[in-house]
Amino acid sequence: MKNVYDYLDAGNTLVGDGAMGTALQDAGLTDGGAPELWNVDHPDRVANVLDSYAAAGAQFLTTNTFGGSAPRLAMHDLADRVFELNKAGSEVARNVADNYENVFVFGDVGPSGDLMEGIGGTLTHDSAKQLFADQMAGLVAGGCDAILIETMSDLSEVQAAVDAAHEVAPGMPVVVTLSFDTNLHTMMGVKPATAITEIAKMGVRLIGANCGRGTDEMRIVAQQMADAKPADVHILLQSNAGLPQLIGGDFIYTGTPDDMAAFATDMSALGIKALGSCCGSTPAHTAAISGVLASI
Repeated sequence: MKNVYDYLDAGNTLVGDGAMGTALQDAGLTDGGAPELWNVDHPDRVANVLDSYAAAGAQFLTTNTFGGSAPRLAMHDLADRVFELNKAGSEVARNVADNYENVFVFGDVGPSGDLMEGIGGTLTHDSAKQLFADQMAGLVAGGCDAILIETMSDLSEVQAAVDAAHEVAPGMPVVVTLSFDTNLHTMMGVKPATAITEIAKMGVRLIGANCGRGTDEMRIVAQQMADAKPADVHILLQSNAGLPQLIGGDFIYTGTPDDMAAFATDMSALGIKALGSCCGSTPAHTAAISGVLASI
C-alpha cells in the first residue's frame, strides 16, 4: 500500500468511511459495552460494517479502536488487553481492506479521557505518550497503514500522541483531527487555524476536523483551516450527519446523504479532497461523498 501522504500529493481524492459506534449498536452492541471487545468476540460483525463502507467507496477504513487506550478500556475492566484488542482491530480492518484495491487502514486513536497537566489533569507528556504508544503498538502489529489521532480537543494531548506515533512507527503517516464543537473552537479553546498550523509543526501532513455539529459549522471550520494551512498539508474532514434529534423515542441524525453530497461539492471547490463522515452516518453517506469526489 502506498503512503497516504504520497497518495494525496499525487492529486488523488480520498474517501473516508463513516460511523462505527451506531453501526455496531445496530448489530447488537448494548449501551455501555466496549466496542473494542468485539474485535475478538465478534470480528465478523465489525468486518461487515467496514466492508459495507468499502463497498460504498471508502478508500480508508478506520479500525474499531477509538476507545482502545488503557484509561478507556479500564472502564470495562479491560486495561490489561490493550495490545490484544488493538492488534485485533487492526487485523479485522486489514483483512477487509485487502479485498479491495487501494484501500488504506487507519489505526484509530481517540482521546485518553484524562486531562493533561496544566488544564486541571494529572497526565504528563511522558505518561500520555506511553499510554498512546501502548495502544499504537497493537495497531501497528495488526497491519495499519497510518495512525489516526481523532476527536481531540487539547494540543498538548495531540503532541503526546503524535510523539508516540513517531516513536512506535517511525515513517508511518500520522493523521490528526480535532472536534470544533464549542462555538467553532474545541472544548479546550483551540481555533481551527491554530490547530492546523501547530499540528503541522509536529510533522503531520493530513490534518482536519471530525464530529462537530454538522456540515454547516464544518464549512466554516474548513474555510478557516484552508486559509491557514501550510502548502504541504492536506485537510481531512469527517462531519457528523447533522445533529441528533429525538424522534419517536430514539435519537436520529437527520443529515441525509444528499446533504453530505452538497457538503462534499462545496469542500472540493475549496480544494479539499479528503472527506469522510462521522456520527450518524451510513454507507449511503459514504457513497454520496464518493460520487462527488469521483466526478472531480
